[in-house]
Amino acid sequence: MQDTAAAAPDPAALAHTLAPRILAGERRALARAITLVESGRADHRAQAVALLDQLRGAGRQALRVGLSGTPGVGKSTFIEAFGTMLTGQGLRVAVLAVDPSSARSGGSILGDKTRMERLSRDPNAFIRPSPSQTQLGGVARRSREAVALCEAAGFDLVLIETVGVGQSETVVAEMADLFVLLMAPAGGDELQGVKRGIMEIADMIVVNKADGELLSTATRTCADYAGALRLLRKRPQDPSGFPKALMVSAVAETGLAEAWAEMRDLADWRREHGHWNARRAGQARYWFEEEVRQGLLARLTGDPAARARLAELGDTVAAGEVLPGIAAARMLDWLGR
Repeated sequence: MQDTAAAAPDPAALAHTLAPRILAGERRALARAITLVESGRADHRAQAVALLDQLRGAGRQALRVGLSGTPGVGKSTFIEAFGTMLTGQGLRVAVLAVDPSSARSGGSILGDKTRMERLSRDPNAFIRPSPSQTQLGGVARRSREAVALCEAAGFDLVLIETVGVGQSETVVAEMADLFVLLMAPAGGDELQGVKRGIMEIADMIVVNKADGELLSTATRTCADYAGALRLLRKRPQDPSGFPKALMVSAVAETGLAEAWAEMRDLADWRREHGHWNARRAGQARYWFEEEVRQGLLARLTGDPAARARLAELGDTVAAGEVLPGIAAARMLDWLGR
């Protein structure tokens, strides 16, 4: 009789094949590895975990920059101009762009690469669009692991572009060293729209489109945001003057060098004062707890008896017989038995 356990694929086998190629900076290997970590198949998940564990010992770190902004603010234009400037300085830049997924079909357009035509042809750049799927917070569920793969591949900077902006789109701050909020001139109610949730985690507000007829408007908008930032309580991980607001023009390619200098200064200060390592340690704990939550949810939905009990209680709630909170407490009591 054939040994079925012996026939099962070894998760470490693919890791041993892919890991050296990723460490050598091979783009195809990196793309394949990101596809692997984004897969929902159990065997792919086991292979992805083995690969990430093997790459962990490389000890490579990139500057992780989370980038969000209101629709139409020019995120793709900014990333292309900013990334091209950095590759021109000899730096290797990876862009992880998260596209919104349809709530009905689950599909995504994944058009960010076509909007960054010049950067996508740059040999020192790597652009990977990913669907957000059902993940909230503006990023894909496995974006953090994709960042780790890009670091292992030797990229100096990883830009994580979220699907948009809102009070809940703060998850990117749990995987980035710096969080940059891109805003447009004459935003009007935009400051009210983003409110404190995202303003409090932004390390830098960058007012884009500061050129031509919009230059004076951008100057006033930047001053407004700078004033708003001064009203927020100073954070221990910030040196004097941060968080700050500044202006750029991605089209005219002005202000980009100044924005990069500010990012480097902030990152260097945090390294020197111990905030860099503390931030990354806190992020690792956050994602550990998130994996536990997701794992428990997967077990709940994967167990037939639990699904049946969940459906039964859901029917009573839908019929108005039980309040949602009471039904949830009964479900948790049932799970605890």
